[in-house]
Amino acid sequence: MAPNEVSGAIIDASIRIHKALGPGLLESVYHLVLMHDLVERGFRVRSKEPIPLRYESLQIDKAFEADLIVEEQVIVEIKSVETLLPVHSKQLLTYLKLTNLHLGLLLNFNAAYLKDGIIRLVNQLPEVNKATSGVPLF
Repeated sequence: MAPNEVSGAIIDASIRIHKALGPGLLESVYHLVLMHDLVERGFRVRSKEPIPLRYESLQIDKAFEADLIVEEQVIVEIKSVETLLPVHSKQLLTYLKLTNLHLGLLLNFNAAYLKDGIIRLVNQLPEVNKATSGVPLF
């Protein structure tokens, strides 16, 4: 399944969850429910995955934890905050760079309407094959 299809399914599940539970719960609740929903849909999901970092001769085994990594293609960062700040997007973009993944979703479940709390970030999409009519190859 292509990353765009995976992210579409994640957004679909997130909207469904938000409609059922509403805003205002802890991030950990949305995290567990979204992970459960995605696994029920048949997706491979890693939760609170420690991501290592190497800087020169320094190796840090757990530089950060990704909330969810779905199908080894999409990082999902879950928030339940009043307002998403620019630092949240910068953080996710850094996670994408460190993992060499291309697609990330920042989901703020505290938004009145989840569609207003979704940020989709792309990190250096692969070259576009002209024979595929402009569709990125993954």
